[in-house]
Amino acid sequence: MKGKYSIITKEIIFMLALAGIIVVASTSPYFLINIARAIIKNKKYSKNKNNEQKIVRSLRKLRDSHIVIIKEKSDGKFMVELTERGRKKVEEIQFENMEIKRPKVWDGKWRIIAFDIPEKQKKRARDALREKLQKLNFYQMQKSVWVCPYPCEKEIQFLCELFNINPFVNIITANKIQDDIKLKKHFKL
Repeated sequence: MKGKYSIITKEIIFMLALAGIIVVASTSPYFLINIARAIIKNKKYSKNKNNEQKIVRSLRKLRDSHIVIIKEKSDGKFMVELTERGRKKVEEIQFENMEIKRPKVWDGKWRIIAFDIPEKQKKRARDALREKLQKLNFYQMQKSVWVCPYPCEKEIQFLCELFNINPFVNIITANKIQDDIKLKKHFKL
């Protein structure tokens, strides 16, 4: 299962990431339908009868691509959980969908991301971080110094953990940057 995921498939993956495991009492031939019904308890799916089959198809694809594992327990209940590959897929989806929330009112603070990542050890990670900061609309002040006016600490921490570069990245919150006219223009502040 390469490429894009449907909204339902992504929600199943994230539901499993949050819950850890889904356990459903079921009879063998109908276990996927019963799992789908457990997921459908979410109100936005209950309005559409086709969603049950969509969820069943998504679960099959996730199982066949080794994103989830579905096991029958000794008591006859079925258990669905993410595999290691599934947990990595969660990180990939979070990375792809990452965005910095823009508050209605700017708090007047600048978030400065400064990094000194060794080229020999982590060149790919450094380049990936730069590319992601650019996609997130950070302003590049210097080669390894990027600025954002919005709270972004959680997102940067996620990237640092994902790329295993925590010791090389600093997040600084500043009340003032001298000559911030370009910055304000870039962010339309």
